[in-house]
Amino acid sequence: MQSSAVPSAWGRIFLPFALGYYLSYLLRTVNAVISPALTADLGLTAASLGLLTSTYFLAFGLAQIPVGIALDRFGPRRVEATLLLVTALGAALFALGDGLHTLGVARALIGLGVSACLMAALKGFALWYPRERQSSMTGYIMAAGALGALTASTPLEAVLPVLGWRGAFWIIAAVSVVAAAVLLRSLPDVPADSSRGGLADAMRALGGIYTSPAFLRLAASSAAFIGSFMALQSLWAVPWMMHVNGLGLAQAAGMLVVLNLGSFAGQLSIGLLGVQLARRGVEPLTLLRSGYVALMLVQLAILNAFGPVSLLWFLFGFFSAVNSQSYLAASRGFEPALFGRVSTALNLMAFAGAFALQWGLGFGLDALGARGHAMTEALQLSFAGLLALQVLAYVPLLFPGARRSSSA
Repeated sequence: MQSSAVPSAWGRIFLPFALGYYLSYLLRTVNAVISPALTADLGLTAASLGLLTSTYFLAFGLAQIPVGIALDRFGPRRVEATLLLVTALGAALFALGDGLHTLGVARALIGLGVSACLMAALKGFALWYPRERQSSMTGYIMAAGALGALTASTPLEAVLPVLGWRGAFWIIAAVSVVAAAVLLRSLPDVPADSSRGGLADAMRALGGIYTSPAFLRLAASSAAFIGSFMALQSLWAVPWMMHVNGLGLAQAAGMLVVLNLGSFAGQLSIGLLGVQLARRGVEPLTLLRSGYVALMLVQLAILNAFGPVSLLWFLFGFFSAVNSQSYLAASRGFEPALFGRVSTALNLMAFAGAFALQWGLGFGLDALGARGHAMTEALQLSFAGLLALQVLAYVPLLFPGARRSSSA
């Protein structure tokens, strides 16, 4: 992959990507606030709610392999703009849905539609920004996502009595169409690259990625850390705050704002400091290791109610910002031409973890409830299990990195 001059970078490159990822993150986390209305309207159990919400992650994850191939072959402009139109279709279907099956299909279409938003941005940054700015640009784009999560908390909760969850999704459908148009109009095009052979060659390259030690050492941590953050932020943090911390829905939505403000502050910090850290030789993997230690300590404090609730959830969001460095850490073990496939392969691991953990937490809560555990105790036991998985997934990060793979 070759870098070229950045044409009006912030206005023409960054902002269109930021709009797409803002929308993606808003849709990822929206169910955390509308879940009480969905449960009341449809009579969902915890497992059904978890399954409905996690279909986003399932579709998103399944799309990662073809999205990675498409990004490397056709470029971010064509791929992301096309998929955002699928997002609009899914949002419109969700607004019309009147049953679990329809809403599940709609949520899956939404997951498919936004499946390229982050990866297309990272691919674009790799094309149009120098290496030393990669950590910073990744931090900035993740900060745009945090703004989407912020919108899906207290602001959404405030307008729900007026719009209803159906009205909110009609607005999202319209914004998705606008975002697709902005990307098509603004981003520079990349000629389709047919020099790397057909599907068989692409799949062989993917096989090399998935069996490479440079990838495998990050796969487990992506599933456990990124997946658990998404599962909590997009759904289970609000029930925790309501049942364990004793907050009402409005207060829990406000605390979700605190969490997302922490995430925004963490991503912005990486954006502002990334270039300086890179120039001092601080690699993404180093940030990842130290950030994950801090994150596990914060979660242990949340589990044991050690400290003010607002501070703990802010720090949870702040240190979770280091998740974005996983994609850069993984890509450093491969040739630049494989960037799209490497980053989407890792994203598949993250979203597979989010799907399994979000649904699994709901299933576990129902099972523990059936055995006589109160919701508070069930949540605490589930959270402890989640933290134990993270400790195990952290171990491979301590091993030295492998040589760069040159097979494309």
